[in-house]
Amino acid sequence: MADEALFLLLHNELVSGVYKSAEQGEVENGRCITKLENMGFRVGQGLIERFTKDTARFKDELDIMKFICKDFWTTVFKKQIDNLRTNHQYLAFTCGLIRGGLSNLGIKSIVTAEVSSMPACKFQVMIQKS
Repeated sequence: MADEALFLLLHNELVSGVYKSAEQGEVENGRCITKLENMGFRVGQGLIERFTKDTARFKDELDIMKFICKDFWTTVFKKQIDNLRTNHQYLAFTCGLIRGGLSNLGIKSIVTAEVSSMPACKFQVMIQKS
């Protein structure tokens, strides 16, 4: 419970700090979203490294996606993947988090999020083949 509260407070401060330190042009050009996504990417890489250090190698991309959707998501957010309440700034960090985790597992991807009706959001992961 305390971990979840600390994560939410830290995230709120990250978003606030990025937007407060930005110049007007950066906010309008989406650079703040990019900064948040890049922060999430690095955090995702680190978390995957920690979470998978004692696990066997994954067989294929499907196994990796199952791990991201079940174990990784539940460990980070303490919620099932289909039950997350979020806002658009949270989505940038979360897209980066997923992309960073996949990157550290050897999958280059593009992760986008769409909110059609609150509180639901849909993440789309496009795997890029080399």
